[in-house]
Amino acid sequence: MSDRDIGQEILDGIREIKRFKKGEIDLKSRILNEPSPPKAIRQKLKLSQSAFASLMGVSSRTLQDWEQGRRKPQGPAKSLLRIAEQHPEIFIEIS
Repeated sequence: MSDRDIGQEILDGIREIKRFKKGEIDLKSRILNEPSPPKAIRQKLKLSQSAFASLMGVSSRTLQDWEQGRRKPQGPAKSLLRIAEQHPEIFIEIS
């Protein structure tokens, strides 16, 4: 088990938020870029639509809709596309 004091961590977080609201500190933030189009990522990985859809946890139809512009990936799918684009070795290992 960990020696973490969750209650203290929560209180520290609340204090940090209060200091931020008062303008005393800046909080760290990151801007995430949009991933490349799914088709470009899939082709870079040299995967079929069905294999890539399976790795992404979506149906082949959903992937086709993304690739043809009928729908856009949302939420976790966008995150997985970022990972596939920025760290393709992970997807190649599990394919």
